[in-house]
Amino acid sequence: MRKVTLIPGDGIGPEVINSCVKVIEATGLGIEFEQVDAGAKVMEKEGTPLPDAVLDSIRKNKVALKGPITTPVASGFRSVNVALRKALDLYANLRPARSFEGIKSRYENIDIVVVRENTEGLYAGIERYTKKDKSEGETIRIITKKASERIARFAFEYARKEKRKKITAVHKANILKITDGIFLESVRRISKEFPEIEFEDRIVDNMCMQLVKKPELYDILLAPNLFGDIISDLCAGLVGGLGIAPSANIGDKIAVFEPVHGSAPKYAGLDKVNPTATILAGVLMLKYLGEKKAADSIERAVAEALKEGKKLTYDLGGNAKTSEFTDYVISKIL
Repeated sequence: MRKVTLIPGDGIGPEVINSCVKVIEATGLGIEFEQVDAGAKVMEKEGTPLPDAVLDSIRKNKVALKGPITTPVASGFRSVNVALRKALDLYANLRPARSFEGIKSRYENIDIVVVRENTEGLYAGIERYTKKDKSEGETIRIITKKASERIARFAFEYARKEKRKKITAVHKANILKITDGIFLESVRRISKEFPEIEFEDRIVDNMCMQLVKKPELYDILLAPNLFGDIISDLCAGLVGGLGIAPSANIGDKIAVFEPVHGSAPKYAGLDKVNPTATILAGVLMLKYLGEKKAADSIERAVAEALKEGKKLTYDLGGNAKTSEFTDYVISKIL
């Protein structure tokens, strides 16, 4: 039986994770979930939001399904998400943005995948105050040829495997000539190994405008860490919001799957929130594990449930509970 590490997370995390587990179990797959805890509540008990037991479990099982974890703003501990990615070298962040019939948005037929470098850039977290009164600070942005080529190869190999036709590199090399220059030149080098895939590049500010004006022209967007983080949320907005936005953090041998949205503590325990993003993260996980039949079955069930619109949660214009939507999706699994 395949073991997967399960991290419920904070706030609404346990509820949406429970929904995802129930949906996966409904396919009949023999997956055993090994639960470990990380986040704000664990910080109170153990003095760290990311105990060694969590990393040990993921290293052992190679795959994890994770709920959202609260990250304090401007104080407190650093992001557990960032710490996980660095500790496990999960260098590729995969964020699909797909239109679903029945979800209100300004656009239709959007199918974009953001591939984001996950380990360096500004998220390296190398920063300090430069005045004793803490009125000034600086941060160091690190971009390397090694990491840039690695994420580029991941993107092109993903495009080839998924039969995608085009990759657009997103950068600011006109201003950040050294760091983004390294990124762009690295991607250009790797692109030559994949002649069947169209390659182009866009400056990040122009890319944002193009996504709002003509999103249907884009397929895979490849970006350094910060730009990828911002653009992936923009792409989620094109298709209806973070409630339907899954993500995967992938390394050479280990992968962690999670929804893009946050922990929304004010909704915790209310059986109210939309679990779609987490269920779709489970779909990404099953595809990664080679369980394509089960993954496709869940994805079809979600699409049908959203299209019919009979059991939608509040954020999607309905009044169904988390558990009701989950059970409705399960009823659609063939």
